[in-house]
Amino acid sequence: MNKYFRAIIDFPTALIKTSFFKIYRFKSFKSSILSFMSPYSELTVDRGAKVIIGKNFRQRSQSRIRVRNGGELRVGKNISLNHGCMIVSREKIVIGDDVQFGPNVFLYDHDHDYKTEGGISSGKYKTSPIIIEKDVWLGAGTIVLRGTKIGAGSVVAAGSVIKGCFPRNSLIYQPKETNVRVHNINSV
Repeated sequence: MNKYFRAIIDFPTALIKTSFFKIYRFKSFKSSILSFMSPYSELTVDRGAKVIIGKNFRQRSQSRIRVRNGGELRVGKNISLNHGCMIVSREKIVIGDDVQFGPNVFLYDHDHDYKTEGGISSGKYKTSPIIIEKDVWLGAGTIVLRGTKIGAGSVVAAGSVIKGCFPRNSLIYQPKETNVRVHNINSV
């Protein structure tokens, strides 16, 4: 019963949230009326940023989208951001149609430029676009870094940290070695 009551509250709240962004950022935010953004999610669009979201977009709770000044985010149709995902754009992130996000997937098209005068506190960044083509699955806990292009039909295994260009229909994973050492409590 509780989940039905919550759904009755969440749907109008999400509709108001989407409408607010369309009115408040009408030049820089475009979205289908068929988009659903959980009231427990975050969407931040700075002045000078641009966001285009396709039909059937779902942003689940605790997910965050931040498009900073000069940044651009283009999201295709039939996209679902799972719980805890984060997308931060300072340059450009393009997500093709039918891309699925596992929980806690992060996309960052920038790195702090710690080598500049003043270091990290200087607030300077190195940026490169992220392009994710259609029909891609990003497994739970994946981190996609700047300068990454993922080809259509690819799957990124859970827990991967990726940067670079990956061809169509790739299975992208990072082997993780598990070491087990048996210890004898009596010898300590």
